[in-house]
Amino acid sequence: MLVGLKSAHVELRNIRVSPRKLNLVAQTIRGIKVDKAMNALKFSQKRIAHDVLKALRSAVANAENNHNLDVDNLYVEEAFVGKGVCMKRFQARGRSRNAIINKFFSHLRIVVTEKTSEERV
Repeated sequence: MLVGLKSAHVELRNIRVSPRKLNLVAQTIRGIKVDKAMNALKFSQKRIAHDVLKALRSAVANAENNHNLDVDNLYVEEAFVGKGVCMKRFQARGRSRNAIINKFFSHLRIVVTEKTSEERV
């Protein structure tokens, strides 16, 4: 979805977590109000939830300061997780072999949109 006039977004690039794990956290905030999403992230047991919460706060600040949107009517419209680079590391094993260890990175895009009472129906 393209960012329209009644929405704001934030992007985090090269987060040191696999996209699969980050998507589990992003699924919990998709399509709900911003204050409920912040509560869900505050009490999440996942390590990456703290970084997602910082990104969500930044998106809300962008909406309030840059686009003059009402914070009370903001919803998380999109929480998109993309695949980033993959660092490859090697670990020595027995019999002169090695094992490849992949360290995944991911990207996160959060779009918040202002919805009025008639649009929520």
